[in-house]
Amino acid sequence: MPPGDRPPISKRNLCSRENRANYVGMVGAVCIVLLSLLLEGCTRPPVHEPVTLTLLEEWTTKTFNEARQQELQQFTRETGIRVKLLPSPESAREKLALWQELLRTGASGPDVYGIDVIWTRILNEYFLDLKPYFGNEISLQFPALTASYSVDNKLVAIAYRADIGLLFYRTDLLREYGYREPPRTWDELEIMAARIQAGERAKGKKEFWGFVWQGGATEALTCNALEWQASEGGGQIIEKDQTISVNNPDAIRAWQRAARWVGSISPPGVGGYVEADALNVWVAGAAFMRNWPTAFADSQAAGSPIRNRFDITVLPAGKAGRAGTLGGAGLGVSRLSAHPREAIELVRYLSRRDVQTKRSRVLSVPPSLPELYDVPDVLGPNPGFAMLRQAFRTGIVSRPSNVTGNKYPDVSEAYAQAVHSVLTGEKRAAEAAAALENELVRITGFKKGPPQADQRARE
Repeated sequence: MPPGDRPPISKRNLCSRENRANYVGMVGAVCIVLLSLLLEGCTRPPVHEPVTLTLLEEWTTKTFNEARQQELQQFTRETGIRVKLLPSPESAREKLALWQELLRTGASGPDVYGIDVIWTRILNEYFLDLKPYFGNEISLQFPALTASYSVDNKLVAIAYRADIGLLFYRTDLLREYGYREPPRTWDELEIMAARIQAGERAKGKKEFWGFVWQGGATEALTCNALEWQASEGGGQIIEKDQTISVNNPDAIRAWQRAARWVGSISPPGVGGYVEADALNVWVAGAAFMRNWPTAFADSQAAGSPIRNRFDITVLPAGKAGRAGTLGGAGLGVSRLSAHPREAIELVRYLSRRDVQTKRSRVLSVPPSLPELYDVPDVLGPNPGFAMLRQAFRTGIVSRPSNVTGNKYPDVSEAYAQAVHSVLTGEKRAAEAAAALENELVRITGFKKGPPQADQRARE
């Protein structure tokens, strides 16, 4: 996704005022999409006219939608198949709720859906298995992305965008303070951030910060905290064998270290930050930022005060190595689509090499094909993408969405709330980890246990 929003509403907490409002909003979104589909059906041409597909996208920024419309127009010119891009809510929580509602209603739903990597098992039953149709293309994708879109040997979606947590850093400031390279470990980052922050504030930049990240109790914090603990050997919250491993000394120490950052090298308000907040502070004045590759475009935009003064690298390592949380977007075909053959062709087109190359060049969207990270047309406008390929090689960590399925939204929310309580000082890390462990047992019914040996995936 890129993460940044809470998971969809569960029935047990619909009674709150906020969730009632969210539920009403989600119902409204469903009505808008269904009305769009109904109007499309009413105006649908006779059978002999070209097929019209409907596409509901997971990523819905204004710039992306405009570029997507151009891609769809080119697809129509090549195939004669028309595509209607449907409206979608902005919130990731509302998106997933809308997807589930539309898929459950059955008939007249969209033909193709955008799918976040953490939605695969949740939505699995509603989509065609794409493996028989994409034999050659599958081997060209990042293996970790293919695995994230697979359930029991079924390929639920084809990726068109790769995402992984990365470290942004100010190249000019590192040189000024005598550093030849970005931090290799979290401890080095803490030392470097403190020194640069002190030096910049001594110049009168009182709002300058050493390190910004996403600390709000949302999916974004789940990604950040998982990186901290996985790199220290603290596990993946819930292991692939369904062991709840979060209550361990390495995870606890990782949380404690992050709590120490708050108010020292990170802003006191970082506990409320999502991606956009961290980006704003980074551009205004910070030495380091954890964010997704797409933050490169805004950092390098015309008029940005840090334009050409920063670079991207892999996240720092802990004692177990490096771990960047895997994200990304893919496309799946509804099993109820009236035009599955045409829908498959649309997915094939949008994930095609030349289409991904142009998308990367125009929108700075990281491609899902490793080979494109050696292509000048991709790396030219996006030099930081070389580090994304490196991040896949040095180690990535996946959220426990496939092992928990429909329960993942509750698991992620519980985890983010527990870590957030440590960041704000509401609870001690050991206390929060023990309480979270019991809560995850209640949510999943899984057993408690230690983390497995290094589970970080590599290219």
